[in-house]
Amino acid sequence: MTLNTTRQRATIIHGYAATPEDHWFGWLAAQLDARGIPTTVPALPDSEAPDPDRWLAAVATSVGTPDEGSTLVAHSLGCITALRHLCSLAGPWRLGALVLVSGFVDPLPTLPTLDSHIGKPLDLAGIRNHVDRLTLIRSDADPYVPPSHTDRLADLLGASTQVIPGAGHFLASDGVTSLPAALAAIASSRRTGGEAGGELTRTR
Repeated sequence: MTLNTTRQRATIIHGYAATPEDHWFGWLAAQLDARGIPTTVPALPDSEAPDPDRWLAAVATSVGTPDEGSTLVAHSLGCITALRHLCSLAGPWRLGALVLVSGFVDPLPTLPTLDSHIGKPLDLAGIRNHVDRLTLIRSDADPYVPPSHTDRLADLLGASTQVIPGAGHFLASDGVTSLPAALAAIASSRRTGGEAGGELTRTR
């Protein structure tokens, strides 16, 4: 019998104009840490004026080459950076869980300043084959990322979207300071036990 000694770990990638302390990132990191999954939320450089190469380098340093014990969670613009890192990996790799929140890979009508960050289309065809559990989460009325953008990303990845009504762009200003749906996706893939539903905890 082979003993599986793969170490569990998670990385949360924030989005545009955000910090590791914003929104629901700290809550999710604390929840995962409490379940024995060490979690990091790297601070991406100049998040209000993001440079795609610097962001990619920061994510590559934090995530490295993942394995089946790895979890990667990303929000908004962080989703593109996370996917770009995965697409750049050479050789065999595996990812235990990938959770994309308000993800997109197409230019945003409301934020044309990010067009250069979005850059060339990504070849996502093979990503799904490397990921054990893939979850895409969006709201029904996102003021920045049209729901159709996240749905198209899901199609490109061969997945479906989980819709949480009234969550906006999953920002603290939307009242979203926790995200049990993301925790549930990770916990179920890790079989860590505990209950985590798909509802939001809101603060006003």
